[in-house]
Amino acid sequence: MSSTAVDVREIKIAHSPDSDDAFMFYGLATNKIRVPGYKFTHVLTDIETLNQRAIHDPYYDVTAISFHAYPYMQDEYTLMACGGSVGDGYGPMIIAPRPMSLDDVKKVRIAVPGVLTTAYLSLKLFAPDVETVTVPFDQIIPAVLRGEYEAGLIIHEGQLTYAQSGLHKILDMGQWWRELTGLPLPLGGNAIRRSLGADAMHICTQALRDSIQHALDHRTEALEYAMQFARDLDTTLANRFVGMYVNERTLNYGEDGREAIRKLLAMGYERGVIPMKTDVEFVD
Repeated sequence: MSSTAVDVREIKIAHSPDSDDAFMFYGLATNKIRVPGYKFTHVLTDIETLNQRAIHDPYYDVTAISFHAYPYMQDEYTLMACGGSVGDGYGPMIIAPRPMSLDDVKKVRIAVPGVLTTAYLSLKLFAPDVETVTVPFDQIIPAVLRGEYEAGLIIHEGQLTYAQSGLHKILDMGQWWRELTGLPLPLGGNAIRRSLGADAMHICTQALRDSIQHALDHRTEALEYAMQFARDLDTTLANRFVGMYVNERTLNYGEDGREAIRKLLAMGYERGVIPMKTDVEFVD
């Protein structure tokens, strides 16, 4: 072997095929951001599948997760201090074909995008006894329109498109959380495998932060790349959606953002939604 040969460490990254995640990882995925000695390979899978994989088979080195799922994987993973999707007064929404009071919506069956999503956790904090049925997130609006469910809990681009289908917003969970706690609603983040070791965890976290900064600095090109994942959104709406979930808080949660993560998971435990306490740590 040549003395100049360098061992390259492969880092397996998994995130969801959404325009905001694609925008965030644009720099790394297109090799605009490079790290000597490291090679980043990307896998795109829906968030509920990633949650389950991280809990039951911690294969990916870096994985997008719902914060609700983090307690179940905290022994294998820790949180990166960047890469989060935080709703600052907005977030998942309960929608329905007709206007409904908050008391009424607690009595109907609600289609939800998965029991490990943060959307589901916030719903159970709002209405502990509500009946839910898991439906793939992109099928919730069609199912509600067909009358299969009286209400749905929507995430992703549906937050911007539901009104086009004639549906009514009953409650924005991010707004509800803000009024309850005074804090933003942390929805999803990126977790990194502890077994990589402290140095590699720090290097990978910085690489993601650099990728996010690159996308923010080269918004037009990054948005063009992200548009291939923007389900049912035109460029204007995709830009708005990306702006909601990739911004200064994605570079750094901020003190209130970190407090919000701790409070959300502590409240989930106190109210019996999450069965274990969570030790929230960040790799900066």
